[in-house]
Amino acid sequence: MLNINFDEANNIAILEPDAELSEKDFTSAARIIDQYLEKSGSLNGVIIHVKTFPGWDSFSALVTHLKFIKEYHKRVSNLAVVTDSSIGFFAERVGSHFINAKVKKFDFNEFDKSVKWITSDNKLNRT
Repeated sequence: MLNINFDEANNIAILEPDAELSEKDFTSAARIIDQYLEKSGSLNGVIIHVKTFPGWDSFSALVTHLKFIKEYHKRVSNLAVVTDSSIGFFAERVGSHFINAKVKKFDFNEFDKSVKWITSDNKLNRT
């Protein structure tokens, strides 16, 4: 399951997977994020917060995940991957070549630091 919360004060979506990801997780996430964007107009960033990455429950879930990224990467300027999993290193090194957002990896216990990174970067982009 993919839990989605919003830090409305900072306009940040927080995604927290707690089991293998499914197609339904991403279609539901798209709907929830679209509703938030309709109301707020924008997102300053996305935080993926997970101790260890749970993977996908099927190949079609992986494909749906890639489509989800394709849809939203142009609408978000910063992506923080807050994890102790090696997928964070991969996301930071490789993901930044395929998406528009700046990608930065943080250790799992550095959640507050990731919020500060997103909010400071967005302040710099507005000046």
